[in-house]
Amino acid sequence: MFTAPAQNGTARRLTLLAAAAATLVLLTAGPAAAHMEVESDKAQALAENVEISFHAEAESDTAGITEVRVILPKGIAPGDVTYGEGPKGWKFATDDEGYTVRGAALKTGVSAEYSVVVRQLPDAKELAFKSLQTYSDGKIDRWIELDENGEQPAPVLKLKAAAPGAKPVSPSPSETASESPSPSASASPTPTAEATEASASPAAEAASDDGGMSAAAWIGIGAAVVVVAGGAVLLVRRRSAAQ
Repeated sequence: MFTAPAQNGTARRLTLLAAAAATLVLLTAGPAAAHMEVESDKAQALAENVEISFHAEAESDTAGITEVRVILPKGIAPGDVTYGEGPKGWKFATDDEGYTVRGAALKTGVSAEYSVVVRQLPDAKELAFKSLQTYSDGKIDRWIELDENGEQPAPVLKLKAAAPGAKPVSPSPSETASESPSPSASASPTPTAEATEASASPAAEAASDDGGMSAAAWIGIGAAVVVVAGGAVLLVRRRSAAQ
């Protein structure tokens, strides 16, 4: 007569334990931590001649990184960015949307670290640098999501408020020239297939990205919840049979 309440209490505790475990699984199975990082010692709005460092972590076990392409945030013109340091032999080039650093494939598992110098940071609270990280086997990691909770968020540099009296500098000569199209622009040769492929915009990649978790991630979460719940039910039955 007095065993039923004990059994019910055990069942309730195990049910709560299973629910807590399932919740923990859901929380820990969230988006992957960012593996493209950005930092700067002068991360302040309107700061001039700012060196920005990037760390692109190697995600492949079979291929090395060969290229990192970045689309610059609003307020930074490609002509206002120069190369700092990077992997030995890698080259820097700008385009209409940003820049690319590329070279011989790094060793498998070796992260790509490089820096650029920006003439002046814009008056903003944070800057997102959408990036495409390419490997020697053609695989591409797309760090382009603006949602920090996404699976592949873009690296974001948070800025302090501008210093008192800081003002925007005049546009660089290269930026001014880019605003005045050359009369001979229409006579320029058709870009090669290689150049066309290289100019693929990370912004376009972002437009096709669903920004959510992959199907494999959801399947893994569902399987974990089923295992936890099944274990709790089995334990309740064994305790009931023993009593």
